[in-house]
Amino acid sequence: MDLRQRILNAYDRGDVSREQVANRFEVSLGMVKKLLQQRSRLGDIAPLHHRSGRKPIILDSHRRQMRLLLTKEPDLTLEEIRVRLGLECTIQAIHYVLDDMGLTYKKRRSAPPSNPGPMLHAAAGSGAKSKEDLNLPASSSSTNRPPKRT
Repeated sequence: MDLRQRILNAYDRGDVSREQVANRFEVSLGMVKKLLQQRSRLGDIAPLHHRSGRKPIILDSHRRQMRLLLTKEPDLTLEEIRVRLGLECTIQAIHYVLDDMGLTYKKRRSAPPSNPGPMLHAAAGSGAKSKEDLNLPASSSSTNRPPKRT
């Protein structure tokens, strides 16, 4: 029999207090209280682990709306998606959701789209081959300091 059920059975017999039940089963008084409250509220004593943790801000309904928005307007920025959906989350959260949905994007705010065609490679000059070609000093100014006066 499950510990939760044994705790409730012992309490339901009516001859012990909640504190005595907690001591007998070596659990906290808070656990006994919460177990009794859960049974009265829900009618069930199963663990409620699925309710623990941080709740998502971006729900499945938001994901569907994102997919529709990006189908109609694929050039939306993450900020524009956030504003259009009225979300109170970070830009990074939207990025992670889109990544999880398998949607990729590359947004350019002001530049025109790049040309995906092949590039022509023009013959380039050979450039400088050594420091002598550049007419630079052989060492830097920090290594050519005059000796200190003492």
